[in-house]
Amino acid sequence: MAFQGKKLINDPNDVVTEFIEGLVETYPGLQYLDGFPEVKVVIRADVIAATYGKVAVISGGGSGHEPAHAGFVGEGMLTAAVCGDIFTSPPVDSILAAIRAVTGPLGCLLIVKNYTGDRLNFGLAAEQAKSEGYKIESVIVGDDCALPPPRGIAGRRGLAGTVLVHKVAGAAAAVGLSLVDVAAEAKRASETVGTMGVALSVCTLPGQVTSDRLGPGKMELGLGIHGEPGAAVADLQPVDVVVSHVLNQILSPETNYVPITRGNRVVLMINGLGATPMIELMIAAGKAVPKLQLEFGLAVERVYSGSFMTSLDMAGFSISIMKADQTILQRLDAPTKAPHWPVGTDGNRPPAKIPVPLPPSHSTKIEESLSRPLQLSPQGHILEVAIEAAANAIITVKGSLNEWDSKVGDGDCGSTMYRGAIAILEDMKKYYPLNDAAETVNEIGSSVRRVMGGTSGILYNIFFKAAYAQLKANAQSDVTSKECETNLM
Repeated sequence: MAFQGKKLINDPNDVVTEFIEGLVETYPGLQYLDGFPEVKVVIRADVIAATYGKVAVISGGGSGHEPAHAGFVGEGMLTAAVCGDIFTSPPVDSILAAIRAVTGPLGCLLIVKNYTGDRLNFGLAAEQAKSEGYKIESVIVGDDCALPPPRGIAGRRGLAGTVLVHKVAGAAAAVGLSLVDVAAEAKRASETVGTMGVALSVCTLPGQVTSDRLGPGKMELGLGIHGEPGAAVADLQPVDVVVSHVLNQILSPETNYVPITRGNRVVLMINGLGATPMIELMIAAGKAVPKLQLEFGLAVERVYSGSFMTSLDMAGFSISIMKADQTILQRLDAPTKAPHWPVGTDGNRPPAKIPVPLPPSHSTKIEESLSRPLQLSPQGHILEVAIEAAANAIITVKGSLNEWDSKVGDGDCGSTMYRGAIAILEDMKKYYPLNDAAETVNEIGSSVRRVMGGTSGILYNIFFKAAYAQLKANAQSDVTSKECETNLM
C-alpha cells in the first residue's frame, strides 16, 4: 500500500539547508559555509585553516541520518561535516570546500562510509586537495555484518559504527597526534567494529510517496541506512530473540566480521533508526549486555544508547560492537564539544541494582512477626481461600477490564489490577499473617501499593488501610465481612 508521508517541512528540496540553519542557531559553536545550495558544509566555529595546529577530521555523506554527521562536529570529534542531499553523496566541490576551510599545516583525515558514491566523490576530492598541496589521508569504514560472504560487490556498507570511528579519530587529533598516527588509530577502530540493523518499517523521503514493503507483523534484518532492502524479511519477534540474532550475526566465528573472541573487552552501541522510542532502545541495551557477558564471555566496557545514525523516520535499531583496548576507551572517554555525542562514563559504574529501602518498622515486622503461619486457624483458612478467589477472579477478567477501560480511559485498568492480584498471591505465600485479619489486610494494601501504579493503586491502598484501621479498632470482637464493608462505606 502506497501512502504520502506526513512531514513538518517547507519545500522538500530545502530540508538539508534549513536543517543546517537550525543546527547552527541551536549550537553557537558551529558555523556553515556560505555556499547554499550547492555547498552544504558544517564546520567548527573556532577553527581557522591557516592557523589550525592539529589534524582536521572530516566526514560526511548523504543527509537523512541525523544527527550524523553534522551533529558530531565539535572539538574532540569532527572538524567539519559535508552534507549531501537526502541519501545522496555530497559533490566533490563541497568536500573540497570543507578541506580548504579547516585544514591546516598538519593535514586532514577523511572518514568515508563504504558506499560507491561516497568513495568516488571523497576520493576525487582527496586527489584534488593533494594537488593543491594539502596533506590528506582517508579511512574507509565498512562495519556492516548483514551481508554474507563474499559480502556483496562493493563490500561491507558503512553504518552506525562509523560514529565510533569519528570519536576515536577526533580524540586522537585533539591530543596533537600526527596525520599518520590519527589515520592509523581510525583505521584500527574501523577494522574492529561490526554493525547490524533491524527495521520494522521503511523510511519516508520528504515529498515522496512511500510503499510499506514489509507489511504488518514483519521485520527486516540487515537493512541499510538508505532504506535499501535487508538480507531477509521475517516475522516480528520479541526483542530478546532479535537481539540474540543480531549479536550472533556480528560475532559469528564462521563469517569473522570482527576480530572479537571470548575474553575481549568491547564497546556496545544501540542506535535508533529515527522512529524508535527510547524505551525500546533501552530494553534492547538491557538485553544485549548480559548476553554479551554470559553467552559470549565479553567484558562490556561502555554502552551508548540513542540515535546516532538514523534513516529518517525508520522504526528499528542497529547494534554495533567494537573491540576495545585502553587506547580506544581513552579516545571514547575524552571530552568533546560535539553536540550530539552522549555524556560518557569512565566505566567505574556501581552495581546496576540495589535493594529497595524499607522503613525499619516494616522491615522488622516482615522478619520477625509478618510471616505465613505454620498452621492456619479456621478463620485464617477462610481468609486465604477468599483472597485467592478474589485475586483469581481479577486475573480472569483482565482482558474485559482493559476493553471496558479503553472506552472511557487509557485501557490499562485490567493490566493494573492483574499486577496487583499477582503480587497479592505471591506475597500471601511468603508473609501474610493469615491468622491475623487486620495485619493481613494491611499487607494486602502494601502489596497493591508496590506494584499498582496510577490512581487505582493509591486508591485501593487507601481502602485497605481504612479496612485495617477498622479491624484494629474492633480487635477484641468478632468482625464479619459484612460489618467490615459497612465500616468502609
